[in-house]
Amino acid sequence: MHLNFQSVTVRLRRTPARRLVSVAALLLLLFVGSPRLEAAERGQTVLVVGDSLSAAFGIAQEESWVALLGERLRAKGYGYRVVNASITGDTTTGGVKRLPRALEVHQPAVVVIELGGNDGLRGTPIAVMRANLARMIELSRAAGARVVLAGMQIPTNYGGPYTRAFAAVYPELAQQYGIGLVPFILDGIALDISLFQADGIHPTAEAQQLLLDNVWPVLEKELKAIPPGLQPVASPGTAPR
Repeated sequence: MHLNFQSVTVRLRRTPARRLVSVAALLLLLFVGSPRLEAAERGQTVLVVGDSLSAAFGIAQEESWVALLGERLRAKGYGYRVVNASITGDTTTGGVKRLPRALEVHQPAVVVIELGGNDGLRGTPIAVMRANLARMIELSRAAGARVVLAGMQIPTNYGGPYTRAFAAVYPELAQQYGIGLVPFILDGIALDISLFQADGIHPTAEAQQLLLDNVWPVLEKELKAIPPGLQPVASPGTAPR
């Protein structure tokens, strides 16, 4: 917003005294009202930070599990909106770099972190991936958000020690920080080739409901842990159930 202070001053000089109070009230609204409106919107968002599994790769956006999450929240009477900050091909290194801005802009109540798969496929050192995820958890909690961490596993052809250490990162971090954990986001999908696109990597549109079903119980538990006074107002005629 841009205000021409010289113009405002001239107009005030020409304004009858009885109108000065209303003018002053208007100026106060301009400078104070906006921040209050922004504050009122804090904590009304579920922020999903992920890779292609959440970015609707190869399918329509409205078919993705993240879009279906928005529909389920509305159907169950939750007043949260969903922001999908997922990027195909992203890694935990990319996620930790862009998370601070996403937290600042959206001020979420809950952050769902769905990253690490591409780290594993690239053979990223476990210590690096773990440190990145830990930092994302810390940043989210420092911003006042609850956290859901979506676990991932990688094929055994990457070697037993690496694949076991990779899979162990998620439950270890969840226990360390006391956050919600989806043990394996591809549970019930990974071994069914019919639920994958032609590339054999990305789930089909038909698999998205299963992805959501894996995330939902953990996410809903985090939502219910938020004090009622801090939860956004649900749509008229609906209530959480």
